[in-house]
Amino acid sequence: TLPFMYLGLPLGLTKPKVIDFLPMVKRCESRLACTSALLSQAGRLEVTNAIFSALPMFTMCMFHLHKIVIKQIDKYRKHCLWRSSNINDKKPPKAAWEMVCLPKKGGGLGVLNLKTQNEALLLKNLHKFFNRMDIPWVHLIWESYYSSGSLPSQQRTGSFWWHDNLKLLVSYKGMAMVNVFDGASCLFWEDLWCDRVLLHHMPELYSFARNTGISLKTAIDAQGPESLLHLPLSNIAYQQLLVVANCLSGLPVSTENDVWTYIWGSPFFSSSKAYIHLT
Repeated sequence: TLPFMYLGLPLGLTKPKVIDFLPMVKRCESRLACTSALLSQAGRLEVTNAIFSALPMFTMCMFHLHKIVIKQIDKYRKHCLWRSSNINDKKPPKAAWEMVCLPKKGGGLGVLNLKTQNEALLLKNLHKFFNRMDIPWVHLIWESYYSSGSLPSQQRTGSFWWHDNLKLLVSYKGMAMVNVFDGASCLFWEDLWCDRVLLHHMPELYSFARNTGISLKTAIDAQGPESLLHLPLSNIAYQQLLVVANCLSGLPVSTENDVWTYIWGSPFFSSSKAYIHLT
């Protein structure tokens, strides 16, 4: 019966509580006891990165960890780096943890910030969703919540897991741009297409919109401006409409799925590059 543990992950119908992540935290604590006091400072740094930062990775790929869980894992990472295996040692750290988590080029030690890493790993789920990959959970979410042509925006629907992923929607859209094919995964007003975001570049036209959450595909299939906009338009809005119509006429007609590319110049998502962008 639910909830239960599967492959080390807590599975249930409700969002996991802090206590559900206790087995993962205990594994970090047990590894701390094996840390040798004879290691140099460089050796402790390697152990911190290679073991204590790596232990929660599998869980972070699936769940948005509670800040209490991250705080406890960071406690063990700090002990490994500054105080070795003695959990009761009160020796003060040599540098603030925020500085330790900075990249080496920025004057830090390059230790991963688990909160940022957690977000970078979860962003890959949005990459799979918007590129409509042939994965069962992607098909399920599209058919359950977005079959009518709507798209994820400020209004969130679905399970707690999908809600946690949608909290990162702004971060994802900040590093991604759509290459339009069928336009089904792109918001007409709020996403970057045709080298602009209509919401920001054409606010006068946006003020006449009937539905601000429509997809680009819906706009392409519309019979006329009266189905998208409240008429009559102002002179400025009409001029902006002509520009938008010109952009729509230049889009390719295709039934293939849209392809989202990223600021590092590739359609392939990279959690490590997303981490650098979020840092």
